[in-house]
Amino acid sequence: MGRYMIVDAHSVIFAWPELRQLHSRRTLLAREALVKALTEYQDVTGIRAVAVFDGQGETSSGEQLPGGIQIFYSAAGQTADSIVERLAAKYASEHELIVVTDDIPEQETVTSFGATALSTGLFKQMLEEAEADLQRQIQQRRRQE
Repeated sequence: MGRYMIVDAHSVIFAWPELRQLHSRRTLLAREALVKALTEYQDVTGIRAVAVFDGQGETSSGEQLPGGIQIFYSAAGQTADSIVERLAAKYASEHELIVVTDDIPEQETVTSFGATALSTGLFKQMLEEAEADLQRQIQQRRRQE
C-alpha cells in the first residue's frame, strides 16, 4: 500500500500569494515553482506526489518527470477536478491517498471515496515543516562530520 498525494495544482497556485504572483507574470513560472516544491516534498517524505493542472489540449495527458513526480493535464472542456476525482475513485481503496484542494465539493467527493482531503493552507504548513526538518537533518550531519 503506497502513500500518494494528489494536488489540485490551480487550487494551490491561486491560494498561495507567491505562486499567484508568479502566475500573474507567467503561468509556466507558477507551475514550475509548484512542481519543484512537490518534488522536494516527495523527496523528503517519501509520499508520491501527483500534480493535476487544467490543460488546453484536446485530450488529457500525463507525464512523469525525472525524480518521480507525476503530472496530469486535463483536456479542453474537462476540469482538473474531474481528473482528481477520477484518480481518487480509482486509487483511494488501494493506497493511502491525500488530496490537496480548497474546493469544498471536491473535498467531499474525494473523502467519499476514502481519500483524506487537505486544505492548501495546511499543505503549505506541511511543506514548510518538511523543509525545516530537512535543514535540521543537514545541520546535524554537518556537526557529526
